[in-house]
Amino acid sequence: MACKACLKENITFRLVSAEVDMREKQAVLGTVTGNDQHVGFRAMIMKQAIEYNLAGFAKNEADGIVHFTLQGDPDRLVSALAAIRAGTKKSSNIKVSTAETAVDFALSTFTIVDWTSTSRNITTPYTLVFALRADDEAISRSETKGVWHQILRGTLHGDDLRKLRDDD
Repeated sequence: MACKACLKENITFRLVSAEVDMREKQAVLGTVTGNDQHVGFRAMIMKQAIEYNLAGFAKNEADGIVHFTLQGDPDRLVSALAAIRAGTKKSSNIKVSTAETAVDFALSTFTIVDWTSTSRNITTPYTLVFALRADDEAISRSETKGVWHQILRGTLHGDDLRKLRDDD
C-alpha cells in the first residue's frame, strides 16, 4: 500500500510534467495557396509530420487551398514549416500563411483527409493517419519514407495498393 506522501509526490510530479509538456509544444494553423494541387503537397506535409513527430491534419478545400495544422516541439515545427514553404518538386508559386493557435493536448495523430494520387491514378479518397511516436524524437528521411510506406500499405487496398512504387 502506498503512503499518502508518496501518492502526493507522484501526483505533483505528474502535474509538473504536464506543465512542462504544455510549455514545450506549439501549434500553428496554416493555409497554402499557389500551384499546390495534384503535386503531392499534403503528402509532403504529412512526411514532415512523420519526420518531426508532429500532430495535426492536412486537407484540401473546394477552392484549391490546402489547410493544415501542425503541433509539437517548437524547433521541429520551424523545420517542418521551412520545408512546407519550399514546396514540392512539382509545386510553384507557393505562399504559406500561418497563425499560432492553441495546442490540443489530446491530439496524437497527423491525418490527411481524402488523400488521392494523380501520379498513381489513385482516385479513391483515403484517410491517412500517422500516430505520434512515444519517444517524441525526429527521425531520418529514410525512416520517414519507411513509415510513409507503412501507412500507405496499411490503408490502401485492391488495385490502389498495387499502384504504389518505391518512390511514393
